[in-house]
Amino acid sequence: MDSLDQKIIQAFPGKIVRKDLTAQMKRGANVPTFVLEYLLGMYCATDDETAISNGIEKIKRVLSENYVRPDESEQIKSRIRENGEYTVIDKVSVFLDEKEDIYAVDFANLNIKKFEISSDFVIQHSKLLTGGMWCILQIAYQSIEMQEEMALLEERPFNRKSKYLSPFKIVSLQPIQMPNLNIQDLIGMRSAFSKKEWIALLLRSMGYESDVLSVKQQLHLLLRLVPLIQKNYNLVELGPRGTGKSHVFQELSPYSILMSGGQTTVSNLFYNMASRRVGLVGHWDCVAFDEVAGIKFKDLDGIQILKNYMANGSFARGQNTINADASICFVGNTNDTPANMQRYSHLFSPFPENFNSDSAFFDRIHYYLPGWETPKMRDELLTKKFGLISDCLSEFCKVMRRYDFNDIFNPYFELNRNFNKRDEIAVRKTVSGLAKLIYPDQQATKEEIRELLEYAIEGRRRVKEQLRAMAGTEFADVDLGYIDMELNEERIVILPKL
Repeated sequence: MDSLDQKIIQAFPGKIVRKDLTAQMKRGANVPTFVLEYLLGMYCATDDETAISNGIEKIKRVLSENYVRPDESEQIKSRIRENGEYTVIDKVSVFLDEKEDIYAVDFANLNIKKFEISSDFVIQHSKLLTGGMWCILQIAYQSIEMQEEMALLEERPFNRKSKYLSPFKIVSLQPIQMPNLNIQDLIGMRSAFSKKEWIALLLRSMGYESDVLSVKQQLHLLLRLVPLIQKNYNLVELGPRGTGKSHVFQELSPYSILMSGGQTTVSNLFYNMASRRVGLVGHWDCVAFDEVAGIKFKDLDGIQILKNYMANGSFARGQNTINADASICFVGNTNDTPANMQRYSHLFSPFPENFNSDSAFFDRIHYYLPGWETPKMRDELLTKKFGLISDCLSEFCKVMRRYDFNDIFNPYFELNRNFNKRDEIAVRKTVSGLAKLIYPDQQATKEEIRELLEYAIEGRRRVKEQLRAMAGTEFADVDLGYIDMELNEERIVILPKL
């Protein structure tokens, strides 16, 4: 352990894990990283190698015996029935059926018909109602006939016609996600760390070792968290294979969803007119599209609705206008060098043809993250040190979405005259998201804010340069920069050469 490890252990007891253990366990356990790290935080948050070894064996046993895999659902149901009760690990979500005046439970993997859950569990863990939680559950089995006999003996009503009547019953529920996070306690710990140490903590929590990364690469990796910490943030990352572009959205947060395959519908993404239910953007903090080359809407108006949503966080379906907070991210691979892409077309060329001709769509992008500047995954990049468990990091991002840091650079800088409104929104959102991550207590110097501002302008200017390549003079004002109000000096942010 190094000195930062010691400081992390002291500052965040019960919320940390040694990240090499995650990688070790992940190879043999096909479970979400945030679930795995919660268990590691329970049993292996120590520097005692014997305790760690015992903890790993216990976790392996728990996952082997209790984690529900979809293809083993019937086997788990049988164990519940034959044993009378059984412990399972699954994602649980709850909804209120107001007609029957009961809470009903649904499982992600366990194929059991929806049944009633005690309101005590719902009151104690309200997150069950907002997207669901991964839990350790004790589920009991009691036949319908036995339930009816018990109801008669206890002289209480029994409704045999209820659509939620089931032999299964949850008798205990323990979240394996953080049920709550005291954000002020976590923000209060920021002052105990230097800027370099805090960034190293964030990167270690993501699984990376900051010492082998340049400052620019560190910001690139942190930017992947901005869609989770900033509402309605639109990000594109295109680059070579093997740089971990989709890892954050697939593994680190239970509040993001990665759309693999690319094909979707307006009903799935935005609103189902038949069921009158809001789609993915209403239920997730971030919707990420993997492999942008394959994005395809079955609906002819899909791209137009997506454009409108990316512009103002709302969409119209029928007679209703619906608002949502989900960020939209596009990640994909490039099959040519960036210089060749720009020479023969533009840097958005990996998108499918029906997107490629639409400059208005790309004008909604707040940041183009150049994936060719991020390192490929290799052993030395993956940390073996302590970091926050993924669920703690994702909860931090979730809670910080409520805060607005858009004006954090106003005391020192103003944007130059080449900015239009969309440019300004993009830059302010990027600065806000990074500031929430790095300076959650808002204690940042002028030069620290300048660093974030220049980085944010660079990503938006990369978008504007490509828009100029597509549409010419309509996007001629690409010389984005800022004015240092103290010095009354203008600085133009220049893109790195490809």
